[in-house]
Amino acid sequence: MIRNQDANTWSTHQLLSMAARLVERRQDRALAALGLTHAAVIALQCLDGGPLNQERLAAQIKVQSQSLGKVLARLEASGLVTRSRSPVDRRSIDVAITEAGRRALDAARQAERDALPPGISRRRSLHDELARVIDFFPDRPGPVPDIRTGPQALTEVRREPPAKTHQERVSEDSKEQEEPPQGPS
Repeated sequence: MIRNQDANTWSTHQLLSMAARLVERRQDRALAALGLTHAAVIALQCLDGGPLNQERLAAQIKVQSQSLGKVLARLEASGLVTRSRSPVDRRSIDVAITEAGRRALDAARQAERDALPPGISRRRSLHDELARVIDFFPDRPGPVPDIRTGPQALTEVRREPPAKTHQERVSEDSKEQEEPPQGPS
């Protein structure tokens, strides 16, 4: 592998971001070979604990039920989950993982481990630090502070005034026509 820059000189943010992208790309390729996506693996992981109502499953993985429906349709077509009307409430759909789904989930978990450099998944300190980063952030992102760094911090940021509406332009034009031209007195 050819490096453009020594990673030891990068900030923690850059390292974290780059590492996440590289691992995710490797996982994407491995999951695609299994016919899975990240969303499918997350759904299978939740169902591994037992069948769930589709609405409850969507709430657990924090997606809209409609979006989850598309994922479940692909999983069902592949024989990895089953969907059936709830015997308790005929309006709701119960979802369960199949044995083939469990095998696919096991393969996906192995693909996750294989996406990391050898031995890294056993580094408890890295795991704990990453968990701390995730736990630090609230469920909803807050306002983004206006922090200027680099070259833009050294120069004044010029902001263009907002574009005038058609009505404002018409109003200005009519005012100009009403006022006599100002000339020397």
